Amino acid sequence: MSVGLVGLAVLMLAVTYPARAIPLLVPRFERLAPRSLEYLRLVGPAVLGAIAAAEVLVGEGPGGRPVLVLGWDGVAVLACAAVVAWRRNLALGLFVAVVLVAVLRATGIA
Repeated sequence: MSVGLVGLAVLMLAVTYPARAIPLLVPRFERLAPRSLEYLRLVGPAVLGAIAAAEVLVGEGPGGRPVLVLGWDGVAVLACAAVVAWRRNLALGLFVAVVLVAVLRATGIA
């Protein structure tokens, strides 16, 4: 385990904890504008989605530079995004992505 990971964990705590603690610490939080409540509700999933997409779609190129990598996992992420945009159903999109990767791995393609 690297000591640098401790600093990363502290940074992650400093960035994510306030968004999660606002409902507990702010009196009358439920009186915020509906748009603000919706924004705060979607911060966590948006950050997790960005992290997951970066893990799947960004690789290391020559000289350590980030490059776009479109492997089968990336195709599954894009399929998930397309299904979610089309049907407005995250569970269905995730199901499609998981089944796609499972079938590709079972057939030996991926």
